[in-house]
Amino acid sequence: MTPLQQRIETIEETICRACERAGRDRHDITVVAVTKQVSAQRTREVLDAGIIHLGENRPEGLLAKQEAIPQGAVWHFIGSVQSRKVKEIIERIDYLHSLDRLSLAKEIQKRAVEPVDCFVQVNVSGEASKSGLSPDETADFIDSLQDYDKIRVIGLMTMAPNTEDEQLIRSVFKQLRDLRDELAAKHMPHAPVTKLSMGMSNDYSIAIEEGATHVRIGTALVGSESEGDE
Repeated sequence: MTPLQQRIETIEETICRACERAGRDRHDITVVAVTKQVSAQRTREVLDAGIIHLGENRPEGLLAKQEAIPQGAVWHFIGSVQSRKVKEIIERIDYLHSLDRLSLAKEIQKRAVEPVDCFVQVNVSGEASKSGLSPDETADFIDSLQDYDKIRVIGLMTMAPNTEDEQLIRSVFKQLRDLRDELAAKHMPHAPVTKLSMGMSNDYSIAIEEGATHVRIGTALVGSESEGDE
């Protein structure tokens, strides 16, 4: 078994245990391998190992990986995207995890040919270093998108603080889940808001316990080529 296969097996065991604790179905969890810091070759190995959902956070990285991996992957853009870069990526991704402002929505509406599945990014923790809408702004923002037929708001995304305080992390995830539930209850045609993109390498098990449907796992899954682990 290769180091990559070992990491995938460990992650799978962790996910299954978290699902058991929360009474959830493993099939409700999508693992997005964050490949932004590894090569196209490593990304191909991840894909060949059965992880088809791949996450990139820069247009340049996305386009380079797609050139090297022409088919078989489901592409998630997980980073902040400048409005002027939308035209480079919007027809090349399956999911956008970082919709957080009207100017970006307008550019997607202008550039997209087909509707784009989007997560609205919410800065639950209120940290200045993080992008996203405040929880109080989120409902009005999503309401304002009802005439944007190229945007489908499938869920919400957040990042927890980088801390050892598990209760704080759990609180952030729970607040996003509660907000998702409030918005989903509106049954908006343009915004079903059923999904939650939350949880990374250090906190994905907590995120799953609190309702995550998409976990974005980087180093814990893909490894670090700078360390020469494979």
